[in-house]
Amino acid sequence: MLTELILAAWRRKNALYYLVLVPLSWLFAAIIYIRKSAYQLGILKSYSLPVPVVVVGNITVGGNGKTPVVMWLVEQLKNYGYQPGVVSRGYGGTVKLPTSVDADSNAGEVGDEPILIASRCVCPVWVGASRVSVATELLKAHPDCNIIISDDGLQHYSLRRDIEIVVTQPEQRTDKLRLLPAGPLREPLTRLNTVDAIVSNGKIFNNKYSIPTAFEMQLIGEQFYNLQDNNIKASAADFKHKSIKAIAGIGKPARFFEHLNKLGLTFASTSFGDHYAYTAQDLAQMDCDVLIMTEKDAVKCKAFAQAHYWVLPVQASIDTGLMSLVLNELAKR
Repeated sequence: MLTELILAAWRRKNALYYLVLVPLSWLFAAIIYIRKSAYQLGILKSYSLPVPVVVVGNITVGGNGKTPVVMWLVEQLKNYGYQPGVVSRGYGGTVKLPTSVDADSNAGEVGDEPILIASRCVCPVWVGASRVSVATELLKAHPDCNIIISDDGLQHYSLRRDIEIVVTQPEQRTDKLRLLPAGPLREPLTRLNTVDAIVSNGKIFNNKYSIPTAFEMQLIGEQFYNLQDNNIKASAADFKHKSIKAIAGIGKPARFFEHLNKLGLTFASTSFGDHYAYTAQDLAQMDCDVLIMTEKDAVKCKAFAQAHYWVLPVQASIDTGLMSLVLNELAKR
């Protein structure tokens, strides 16, 4: 309810926005400045790991497409002989101590995105409240791991990093955005001046800031798999003349539905909150021949999957120049 009120205030610029949210955003800006200065001055301690660290994050709340970038980066690094590990807070999960994640982990405990990464990438994935502790424990358990990728964590300065990659959406690259809670920004837009690269989830457009090297990302995927048996595949053509419903509990559901539209599907859509904890009852009431969901949804629905539940996996397609930049930066370490 509170989130809905805030989002409505962002859209309408009402009294709540100007009298409460904007002043609080000024306070938030001061806190950001003080905290960052404390790390720079050594008042708050930051820690280095014995291996390079790549942070994939953003400067806004909500889903921008970080997880596909993380998975893309893991696979690229493996192709170049690295043995990566991934650390995450495990948003939506309850665990605080460092915890290993695999494809069969409980999403309610470790979060949905870490499970997706573990199942797709087949690499060590650990979650917990402190990224420093999580990364340390991961390296103890997997001494062959020679690079850490932090899924999110751009603002977690306790963990020193060698490379920072920010994932954005084109509509967010505007001077009209404000800091939380008057807008979606976690940090000022000027933070983009200091990162190593930007990945834009869609067409890149310029603003007044001195943007570093930017790369456009597209999410691609055309083949579906059955949630009861992922060996059973299908294309959009296989769903022709069937009643279809699509669900999405992600940061930007409209992007997923638009993807399905481009595949030529006609369907009724239902959006859920990001990281929504599905129950069997949520889906049982959806009368259709085909129910389509994202992979992020699927990790939470697998336990009660029905024969007509289908999943559309997507992969990030990013200019290989990003990998060249990463390798060049790693060579400097």
